[in-house]
Amino acid sequence: MSFEKMPAIGMGTFRLKGDTAREAVKTALSLGYRHIDTAQMYENEAAVGDGVTSSGIPRRNVFITTKVWFDKLRASDLINSLRESCERLKTDHVDLALIHWPSPDDEVPMKEYLGALRDAQREGLTDHIGISNFTCAQMDQARDILGDTPIFTNQVEVHPFLANRKVVDHAGKLGIPVTGYMPLAVGRVMENETLQRIGREHNATAAQIAIAWIAARGVVPIPSSTRPEHQKANLEALDIHLSDREMDEIFSLDRNERIADTDFAPDWD
Repeated sequence: MSFEKMPAIGMGTFRLKGDTAREAVKTALSLGYRHIDTAQMYENEAAVGDGVTSSGIPRRNVFITTKVWFDKLRASDLINSLRESCERLKTDHVDLALIHWPSPDDEVPMKEYLGALRDAQREGLTDHIGISNFTCAQMDQARDILGDTPIFTNQVEVHPFLANRKVVDHAGKLGIPVTGYMPLAVGRVMENETLQRIGREHNATAAQIAIAWIAARGVVPIPSSTRPEHQKANLEALDIHLSDREMDEIFSLDRNERIADTDFAPDWD
C-alpha cells in the first residue's frame, strides 16, 4: 500500500533513544498512530525500526518518515545514507525522505541534493520526497528544481508561539502540505493560560488545544511523547473543533518564539 497523503497526525521521535524510542513507537502504533517520524541525526532509526517491527502492525500500514542530515547532501552520499537508513529501520524503503535542513551557506547546491533525492525515489528507496526547514524563497527554488515531481511536505516548526504563517501560507499557494514539528513548544503550551482556558471549555488539556489548532490549519502535527496516556490524548485532539474566535485567540499568542534556531539555519521568514 502506498500512502497518497500523510496521516493526519504523526509520532515524533526527536530526543528518544534506545528502549525508550522502541517502546514509544510500539505503543503509539498500538493506539492507532500510523505515521512515525525519525531522522538520521536523531540516532534512533534502529530503535524506531524495532518498534515498528515488534508492533505487529504490517509495514505497509505504517508511514515512516526519515530525514537526510546536511553532511550527507552530496549526491553519492545522499543515496548511500538513505540505503543505510532503510537498513537501520529494517525496511526496503521509507514512505517519505526529507532534506532535514537546506545546505548551510549553500555549500552543496540545492539542485544537486534535490536531484539526488529524486534519484533515490526513482530507485525505490522512498515513495515520496520532501523538505524541512525551508524558507519561502527556498520552497520556490525547490519547486523550480523538481518541476513535476511533487514535494510531499515542508516540515517546519509550528506551535501557538510560532504560528509560522508566512511559510504555511506560501506552502499552501505552492501546493506543498506542511508538517508541524514541536507542536507543544517542548511543553511550554501546557503553562499558557489562554490555552488552558480554551481547554476547559472543551474538557481538554492545553496540549490538546495546541494540536487541534495546528490540525485545523491543515498542518500535520507530529508531537513526541513516551507516555501512552499522552499519546492517546494527542490522537484524540484531532476530534476537537475550535471556533473561529478560539482560533484567532490562539493566533494572538504568536510571538515568533523559535525553539529550533541553530547556527546553520537559513534566514527565516
